[in-house]
Amino acid sequence: MGESVTLDTIVSTFVTRGGLELVGDVAGDGARGCVMLAHGGGQTRHSWASTAQRLAERGWKTVSLDLRGHGDSGWDADGDYATERYAEDLIDVAATLPGRPALIGASLGGISGMMVEALLAPHTFSSLTLVDIIPRSDPAGVDKIMGFMGANLETGFDSLEAAADSIAAYLPHRPRPKDLSGLSKNLRLGQDGRYRWHWDPKFVGGVRRDRSAGHGEDFEARCREIDIPVHLIRGRMSELVSLDAAQAFVASLKNGAFTDVADAGHMVAGDRNDVFLEAVLSFLESPQAAGVPA
Repeated sequence: MGESVTLDTIVSTFVTRGGLELVGDVAGDGARGCVMLAHGGGQTRHSWASTAQRLAERGWKTVSLDLRGHGDSGWDADGDYATERYAEDLIDVAATLPGRPALIGASLGGISGMMVEALLAPHTFSSLTLVDIIPRSDPAGVDKIMGFMGANLETGFDSLEAAADSIAAYLPHRPRPKDLSGLSKNLRLGQDGRYRWHWDPKFVGGVRRDRSAGHGEDFEARCREIDIPVHLIRGRMSELVSLDAAQAFVASLKNGAFTDVADAGHMVAGDRNDVFLEAVLSFLESPQAAGVPA
């Protein structure tokens, strides 16, 4: 493998149908095509830095988004963070890109991509890579994640070290980083000198309302009808997606692929980025991603 070359990244703004502005990092010449990357709830576009760099080096144009209410993107004035809004945002961004982009979506980004292809605008994307998410996840796992996100929501942290301690307690299998510069991108420093997560506090309530409405069995059935190539990448220690549920979902798809990543939990890319990257590239550059069933 040749020496890695850091490619220029352009920070771009995309305007959704409701006028909300989304910020994204764009890199690569697009010789192979375009890939959109949509992070999970509570994350930012920076969680894809290594993935986007590697894809750009391989000739893909990458668009790593801050989803609504996250990072540098706009906050919805009404706190509307229903999955359908995220799905509509993905459709609006995809419409500005050449051809049909592939989508890599982690958790929230993945469920939004499934909603696009199953309900709102099929064939918006050329393929879906779902990172540790299926149509119906384990409710206990969702509650655990929402509990972590809801803690310190208003009070925040008095330092980056305190935030790192909180993450280390939540993710005990992951080594605590010595360099906290990456963590700083997921926090914002308030006028009171305290650090808070870089997302709208209304997001948690929006997710809970959306779960109460639910998509249920009908949404799951519609997802099984998605006919573009779908690749599910699961963390073997996932609290959201069991092995049986993952295998059953992939088996029900018209063109499905499955990768189970050892020593990884729900945040697969952060836990085992090397294995994750190889799985992503293997799928995107395979005949199956071009529409040839496995």
